[in-house]
Amino acid sequence: MQIWVGLGNPGPGYAMHRHNVGFMAADVLADMHGFGAVQKKFQAWVQEGKIGQHKVLLLKPATFMNESGRSVGEALRFYKLGCDALTVFHDELDLAPFKVKVKRGGGTAGHNGLRSIDQHLGPDFRRVRIGIGHPGHKDRVTGHVLGNYAKAEQDDLAHMLGAIGAEAEWLAKGDDARFMSEVALRMRD
Repeated sequence: MQIWVGLGNPGPGYAMHRHNVGFMAADVLADMHGFGAVQKKFQAWVQEGKIGQHKVLLLKPATFMNESGRSVGEALRFYKLGCDALTVFHDELDLAPFKVKVKRGGGTAGHNGLRSIDQHLGPDFRRVRIGIGHPGHKDRVTGHVLGNYAKAEQDDLAHMLGAIGAEAEWLAKGDDARFMSEVALRMRD
């Protein structure tokens, strides 16, 4: 089993924030791959299903972003899994909007959700970094991250999330390079 975590903040007021793109990715994955009903477990909303032949638990922490590690740690301990079974979908300031990159391990780059998971489990988990772009000046970062996607960005957002969902089997198989390549090709169309 793999645990795929979408990071975000709970509540309708945060739903379209750039910081919630991890939640959005989890929702699209669940819809596209026919996951089961949402359950409340591990201080999170969880859905079980398969991506290809791989069993995946999708998890959206119901804690706020800066406490995500509590929820993720609880789920990994329950299933007796290590960080090699963990994939985290999150917003990334240092990537251009709608670019998708995958990496294992590394720093937190000031991301409170990643910092929380790192504190609870260490840094050696796979990250699906979803670009939201940098607003240009550090004083504008909070407003940008906690701001809604603009109306003009909605089509690109839907296209990117659809590409992540359509190519997710490569991630489930552990072929991160192929996943990135296929998502990038879909984004060019």
